[in-house]
Amino acid sequence: MLEEKKDNLQEADGNLKTDSIESIQADSTITETSSTADTPESATTATATDTDDTTVSLEEEVLTTSEVIENQNQKALSSIDESNAEEGEDETLKERHEIPMQDYDSLSLETLVNELDTLVSTGKVMSIKEHVEEIKQAFLAKYNHFIEEKKEEYHTENPDTTEDFQYYSPLKTKFDQIYSHFRDNKNTHFKSLQTNLKTNLENRLAIVEELKDLINPQENIKDTLKHFNDLRERWKNAGPIPKDKYNHVWNNYHFHVENFYDYLHLDRAARDLDFKHNLEQKQKIVARVEELVNEDDVNKAFRELQDLHRIWKEDIGPVSRENRDLIWNQFSDLTKQMHDKREVLFEKLRGTELENLEKKKVIIADIEVLATVKVNAHSQWLQQIEKVEALRSAFFSAGKVPSDVNEETWAAFKSAVRNFNSFKNSFYKEIKKEQNDNLSKKNALVAKAQELQESTDFAVTTPIMKRIQDEWKHIGHVPRKYSDKIWKEFKDACNKYFDKLKEHKDEDSAEETAAFDSKKLYLDTLRAYELTGDHKTDLDAIKLHIETWKNFGKVPFPRRHIEGKFNKILDALFDKLSLSKKDTDMIRFANRMDSLSENNDSRKLENEKIFIMRKIDEVRNEINQLENNIQFFTNTRNAKKENSIVLEVRKNIAIHKESMDTWKEKLKQLRSLNQE
Repeated sequence: MLEEKKDNLQEADGNLKTDSIESIQADSTITETSSTADTPESATTATATDTDDTTVSLEEEVLTTSEVIENQNQKALSSIDESNAEEGEDETLKERHEIPMQDYDSLSLETLVNELDTLVSTGKVMSIKEHVEEIKQAFLAKYNHFIEEKKEEYHTENPDTTEDFQYYSPLKTKFDQIYSHFRDNKNTHFKSLQTNLKTNLENRLAIVEELKDLINPQENIKDTLKHFNDLRERWKNAGPIPKDKYNHVWNNYHFHVENFYDYLHLDRAARDLDFKHNLEQKQKIVARVEELVNEDDVNKAFRELQDLHRIWKEDIGPVSRENRDLIWNQFSDLTKQMHDKREVLFEKLRGTELENLEKKKVIIADIEVLATVKVNAHSQWLQQIEKVEALRSAFFSAGKVPSDVNEETWAAFKSAVRNFNSFKNSFYKEIKKEQNDNLSKKNALVAKAQELQESTDFAVTTPIMKRIQDEWKHIGHVPRKYSDKIWKEFKDACNKYFDKLKEHKDEDSAEETAAFDSKKLYLDTLRAYELTGDHKTDLDAIKLHIETWKNFGKVPFPRRHIEGKFNKILDALFDKLSLSKKDTDMIRFANRMDSLSENNDSRKLENEKIFIMRKIDEVRNEINQLENNIQFFTNTRNAKKENSIVLEVRKNIAIHKESMDTWKEKLKQLRSLNQE
């Protein structure tokens, strides 16, 4: 059975307590006088008689300080031992240091899958294990958050559905396939590894047992040395063992190696030569560690230090007693310095992670604020959504946070986004209701358009169809899944009617051409017309010319300029008549409006209507202003009789009122045309 010893590298190098040595010496029959130099100083001190209390206190203080330093050094050594034990169990773990650990939380889902694919395709299972798990954690966190949002959107758009939410993601399928392949490779690797570890452990334990039996004075020393060297060679080639057994087994092996050296007195020259060689090797390692302490790349230097510890422990034998503590303390102190430098680096990284945490807290707070800002338009919500998307991207790009608050930070982020989405969805539920109402209205217009699409009563149907099209424009959005379908139905019905209207107009083109020819000839007759001088006779004659012109009918659209020529001749005739300005203006207006109505120029008629209504408002405002001015003058003390300014204002009021009557009469005529 293995001797119970602490997993301590210093003890593995042979720093044994005096009582342990004496115990072993008593068990063996070897007799050798121990020199004072071979006895550790601590053992001598422990047997001294303490008569001075001050001396005892000082020694206790020194001992306490020594223990503190040893504990600090042991912390650095333990971190290396643990890592070496892990890599001693599976040598492929060493390659993990060569693969950069990225900030996977900041990568997109697509990039994470690509990174996973690259690692699994090119890396060894255990060297990529930590990277794969980091990628898995980042991917699932983001993907689950994405699915939650999609599910929420689905239930918002389908509040009455009884179907379960389903979402197919090719990206998730690819991720599952790659990760499953990695898991299978890992399981295969572990099965093979476990078998080897068990066998190798049994072999190493057997070697330790054989080492115990080497201290036998009955055997020939040459045979014993040969057996010892064979055991050392077998040990080097024994292979990895479980990491939880690593330090214990190694320490026991070195314990018995030290024991063998310490009591191998029959060939002291060979032993001392081996001690010297081992010391030189360890001094080289110490010199190299002194260089590593000044390396800029702390992580790289620490990994090399880890390898040097493994070489010190596994490949190099013990040194003489007088050098053991000295060389070990040098190595241990330098290891502590490297460990401290690494701790400083970790603290710096911790500081960066804390800065990232503060950034993410600010981002979460900004999202929480947006979840309370109420907006009432789709365009405004698009702006809010864009802001949240920008904050999401900033959150994922902010970098790693301390691992102990990672879950808490992620949960707070998800909660903030979820609250925003709920707030947004409540708005779109109302929009959904409004869109369903719009759908009903547009369905009614589709039905009306389809009912009229075969009509041949163009004079009646055309204005109705145009009104339907105008109503369609003002109704608003419908649910997206019905939008294209209902628009196609409406457009097809309208196009069918207006195609028939166009065919009808093509048939009428011959009549319009004939009307143009007639009007062209009639213009020559009208140009030659002379007024008689009798007001009533001339006015009746002009009205008859207007009626005759209308009876010719419409002319082709490209030749409508002939209407302008006709109006110029009429204007010249009206100028020669002794009509009032109002009567002349009204006759001209009526003629022009009849022309627009005859040509179905609804746009110009509507523009004319808007123009007249605006003029009426302008004149009314002007009259009000003038009347206010008169009120000012009449309220003064000296206004016993109206002066010239007041009279001028009253005259302007009368002119404006006459103008107002004219505009109102025009509006009345225009409205009567629309009713017809």
